[in-house]
Amino acid sequence: METKKTTPLIILLVLFSFSKPLKAQDWANLTKYQKANKAVEFDESQKNRVVFMGNSITEGWPKEFFEGKTYLNRGISGQTTPQMLLRFRQDVINLQPKAVVILAGTNDIAGNTGPMTLEQIRDNIESMVELAKSNKIVPIVCSVLPAYDYPWRPGLQPNIKIPKLNALLLAMAQEQEVPYLDYFSAMADERNGLPKKWTTDEVHITPKGYEVMGDLVEKAIAQALKE
Repeated sequence: METKKTTPLIILLVLFSFSKPLKAQDWANLTKYQKANKAVEFDESQKNRVVFMGNSITEGWPKEFFEGKTYLNRGISGQTTPQMLLRFRQDVINLQPKAVVILAGTNDIAGNTGPMTLEQIRDNIESMVELAKSNKIVPIVCSVLPAYDYPWRPGLQPNIKIPKLNALLLAMAQEQEVPYLDYFSAMADERNGLPKKWTTDEVHITPKGYEVMGDLVEKAIAQALKE
């Protein structure tokens, strides 16, 4: 008898839970740079604007590197390539840059938003490249930085997978006839990881590491702006 009495109550509770509106989720974090994007100026002094699209490695770049330059940082920590692709129009194209530096893929290998094949990661980055080209923006495709392991998800062997992904990215960049910036070769140690002087945790970068990256990306940007 108790079961018969409680069953209607359970049904009502279940129906009530479904009737409540689901909390909206900003999966791609589209709101992060909305205010900053509205404040961006469009004038002759910004004709050589460069946007940096990426994850925590981009977001964590010291602010001093961007000061006095026509560079905009649009990195978001933890993001994967499908998330970046969703916000590429508002955070890159609509800002009318001359070039975009695309550094992405390591969080996909880590599975931050679910399983991804290396080919799927390449395809998402290629979609960003095609969007940039169709809007007269020079895309600079960056190799994924070395990582021996992911501290938040160990055992995924990024030191093996990242070089394979980079080979796909290089081939894609060559096919698309766009610049390829090889951070990996300049920064990898004998483990296909980052030297301790350049990383805090096998993935994220120290100020000294950013100095190395800065020299490399400045050369790539200078070449891209000539095109």
